Parts: sequence; structure tokens; C-alpha cells
Amino acid sequence: MRRAAKGLLVVFATALAFVAMAQPQYGRGTRMIPATDLDVVIVLDYSKSMYARDVPPSRITQAKAEVTRLIKGLPGARFAAVAFAGEPIGFPLTSDGLAISQFFRQLEPNDMPVGGTAISRALTRANELLARDPKSGGHKRIIVLITDGEDLEGNPVGVAKSIGESGTIIHVVQIGGRSPEPIPEVDQSGTVIGRRRGDDGHEMMTSLSAEGEEQLVAIAEAAGGTVIRSERGSTGIDVLARQLAQMMESELAEKVETMYADVYYYPLGLSLLVLVIDTFIGQVRRRKLDKTVDVKSARPSIGARKGASEHA
Repeated sequence: MRRAAKGLLVVFATALAFVAMAQPQYGRGTRMIPATDLDVVIVLDYSKSMYARDVPPSRITQAKAEVTRLIKGLPGARFAAVAFAGEPIGFPLTSDGLAISQFFRQLEPNDMPVGGTAISRALTRANELLARDPKSGGHKRIIVLITDGEDLEGNPVGVAKSIGESGTIIHVVQIGGRSPEPIPEVDQSGTVIGRRRGDDGHEMMTSLSAEGEEQLVAIAEAAGGTVIRSERGSTGIDVLARQLAQMMESELAEKVETMYADVYYYPLGLSLLVLVIDTFIGQVRRRKLDKTVDVKSARPSIGARKGASEHA
């Protein structure tokens, strides 16, 4: 009987040890934690028309400054960057906002290898940066397009519609308008050395056509975003930055996380206790057997007692 009990105790102790190895937990409550599930790709126009000075000191200089403020105003978000003219240059998603700001600061429109305003290619590149990141699929995804021109080559509205169907929002910051602005000629050191002139010798001007404005509105609407137009002295990026900050405070401000406590030590402790009991039962059994043997050895046999009596 005792042998069967000891066997059961060993099996029970082993089972408890396996339960402890599984490291069981239980939910002991919840807590609110800041959400950081926001990915923002900033797509900034680096065409030479961004040297225009209707937004002082220039469209591109002010845009880079406001992009830096946008990044600083969204702590916890991840950012990627696309600088574009005729071809896009990308920087992948990162939680290091300083690296994104530095990426934009070190570039100038003169550095772009191909001139133009290829918005379609820029949006496609931005979407590729999101698609390549394994975490981005479960995040809130936003593309911020900052431009002063229209795409005369591709189909940016069609690209934006496809991006919007995947759940990514595109906001558009329109810099400049229909009023013609002269384009400065800037050398590699960043010094203005005059005004740009065409092959015919006339000054080159920049302005956004009515069709171009309609195109930018259609891009935003196709991907569930809005259009923000620049005002005198500002590109409008700051306005969008405040909107995104408010969104993080409301929609993405907090989320509930269940807190778990480890309870593996309960089955582990019980397993050790069962083993102790098993050992104790074995010791008790041996002591009883030893006492029995001692008693038997101490009793004289009947013959011995009888012989002792006759001798007496």
C-alpha cells in the first residue's frame, strides 16, 4: 500500500514540476500605457522651384524647419523620409526622429540628380517604405506630401487611391499658389547669385495651375486625407503637425495592457513538498522495520528459555 502511495506521490511531484516549467501566469489587473503605433512618411519636394522666397527665407528652408518641429511634436511615432524631384530618394522607417531631420537638412534642391516634380514616383516610394517594414502593417500609417507643384508625368491620383485602399492616409501640404514667383539661382554654397533664366533668357517663374491644385486635392481625397495650403510666412506644415499631435492625444493616446504575475513558484513549491513527504514516508517505513528486527532479535527462543529453567 505504501509503495503504491509513494509511486503516486512521485508522479504527482513530476507533474507539478512540468507545470512550473511552463511558467504559468494570471492577469492581476490592467494599466494604461502610451501608444506609439504611428508611422509617418514625410515626402518633401526638392524641385528647384522650392528655392522661391514667397515663404521666407525660402520655401525649402522653411519646410525643413517645420518638418523638424513636426517630428519633435510627435514623440513615440516612427518616421521615414522621401526627398524627390524627378526621382525619389528614401530613408527607411526609424524611431530616431533626429536621423530623419538630418536627412532632410543635408539635402538641397541642387543635389537632386534629376529635375522635375514626380509625385507619383515619390508616393510609390513612400508606400514601399511602409510595406517593407514588418511592424507597419498593424500601425496607423500616414504619408505627408509637401510640394509646390503638379505631376505632369505620372498618375498620382491613381497611386494615391491604391495607397488609400491599403489603409494609409495621405495629407497634402500645398506650398505656393497661382501667383507667379521668381525662382532664385542658387549656387552649391547656398548663395543666391541671381534669378533662374530659361534658354530664351527670360526669368523662370513658378506658380501652381488650377489643374495642379485640383490634382493635389484629388490626391488627398483619394487616400482619406486633407489639403493644407501655405500662408504668408509659413508652409502650413505646422498646422498639420498640430492636427497629428491632437490625433495622438485622442485616438492613439493610450491603450489598455493586461498585467500578468508569474505563479510558477506555487506548483514548484508544492512539488518539492510532495517529494519531502515521499522521503519522510520512506524513512518512517525503514524505522518501523528496524524496530521490528530489534525486537525479534532481543526475544529469546522458547527452547532457550526452557533450557535456562531446567538448568536453574
